[in-house]
Amino acid sequence: MTATFKSKPIHLLPAKVLRDGAEAVAPDKAPNDIELVKIDEDVKGEWHGCAGSQNDATILYLHGGGYVFGSPKSHRAVTFALARETGSPVFSLDYRMGPEHLFPAAVDDAVAAYRWLLNQGRDPSRLVIGGDSAGGGLAVALLLSIKENSLPMPAGAFLYSPWTDLTVSGESIVANEITDAMFKAEYISGGVKRYLGDGDPKHPLASPLFGDHRGLPSVLTFASTSEVLLDDSIRLHDKLKRAGVASELVLEEGLIHVWPIFAGRFPEAMTAIRKTAEFIRNQIT
Repeated sequence: MTATFKSKPIHLLPAKVLRDGAEAVAPDKAPNDIELVKIDEDVKGEWHGCAGSQNDATILYLHGGGYVFGSPKSHRAVTFALARETGSPVFSLDYRMGPEHLFPAAVDDAVAAYRWLLNQGRDPSRLVIGGDSAGGGLAVALLLSIKENSLPMPAGAFLYSPWTDLTVSGESIVANEITDAMFKAEYISGGVKRYLGDGDPKHPLASPLFGDHRGLPSVLTFASTSEVLLDDSIRLHDKLKRAGVASELVLEEGLIHVWPIFAGRFPEAMTAIRKTAEFIRNQIT
């Protein structure tokens, strides 16, 4: 599957083709132990909860897909697994994407979702934000926006292979092109304009690597040493630590980009999910 993905010029494929492909392999319904509730209000998305759980913690999940494709449905495997392992309800946000909705639409939707959760009475000290790839970058941009808007900070954030630098300046973009099973360098650089348009790739809400990270909550990041976006995680981790943020970086050799989202398909995915669940429990106690 990943080799086939790499063989196609995904940065040139129509958004609908990418979206339909991502949803075609996603579960159509929830398993018996997971409750799924679709939300179609000003904020859109899906609640995924472990049936019968009394855990009042909350996970806000932001899916990846280069800000062009992906959805709560396409990422149900990982959000179902997170709900099961943590016992916490997961709200998977259906945010606006490019090329129809350019930056900062995704950031605006993420902030709106966070405000919505707070207005529902969700305790920020028991709320954790997570995301993969573009959704991982969006999670950090959301943290920066929360600080900018003087909103209460969540308890922490977890990131799976986050895309944090839309200037595409990491050395691993080229250095790891051969070892990355999913992406070529041109897919990353070519995909930027589909989200940014003529926007500034150095804007800290587009490339949160360049933001002011002081005052952010604890962050757990996973990345593969084989992927082209490796340096997006390493540099973010280094900057977080220099800003005084409690940051942990888990590096795995030879795994594919965002491997934790493939829960149920790779044992390494569930190992990462369980470590994420442990991180969440530690932040909310």
